[in-house]
This record gives sequence, structure tokens and C-alpha cells, in this order.
Amino acid sequence: MRIHLTSVFVDDQAKAERFYTDVLGFVKKHDVPVGEDRWLTVVSAQDPDGTELLLEPSGHPAVKPFKEALVADGIPAASFAVDDVKAEYDRLRGLGVRFTQEPVEMGPVTAAVLDDTCGNLIQIAAQAG
Repeated sequence: MRIHLTSVFVDDQAKAERFYTDVLGFVKKHDVPVGEDRWLTVVSAQDPDGTELLLEPSGHPAVKPFKEALVADGIPAASFAVDDVKAEYDRLRGLGVRFTQEPVEMGPVTAAVLDDTCGNLIQIAAQAG
């Protein structure tokens, strides 16, 4: 068994598509109209056949309070692996990305947390190795 698809709820799919592709560097995999919304997935440019991330609309009534509670508590909705957190932090800051947590070493893991502009906090992390 392996993870094929996971999702983050986004406030605006078009805005999320731009952020996740143009800023974070993911690649669009699927973009299928589904009523007023889209089945919109992105994948890692380094692993185009790997796990897909669905940029899922936040329309369900339970989503808004759930996302707001996570953000208020500083809890990331997802965690993405990077090779070098400090280098990725610097690159993303240069693109105007707002971080809620600068890179922090926590034993064998270094992590930072960013605002995805679509209602979520996202962690980037790397294991020492």
C-alpha cells in the first residue's frame, strides 16, 4: 500500500494553482472541470508519477472552522520534504512568501512553516542525513 493522493483545502483554486506551481515549483498533473470547481492536482517536479496533491475547494461548511483552528494553533495542513530548509526558506522569502516559523532545528529534523496564501500553513522539512 502507498499514498497515491492527498489534499489541502484551498480558498481559491486559481490562486492556489499559481502559488503551488509558480512559487513552490510543483507541476500541474490533472485539471478537470467538476461543476463550478476543478479536480486540480499537482505533483513534485522531481517525481511526476509520485503522490498527487489535490488542491481541493473549501466549500464544505466544516472546512472553514477547521482551517481557521489549525492556523490559529500554528498547525500545518501538510508537510513537504526539501533537501535544504534554509536554502528553500531563502528562495521562497525572495519570492515574497510569508513564513510563520523560520527554520528551526529539532534534533535530526529542520523545519520551517509558510503561509500558502490560500488559508493554510505548510511545513517544509529536511532530515539530517
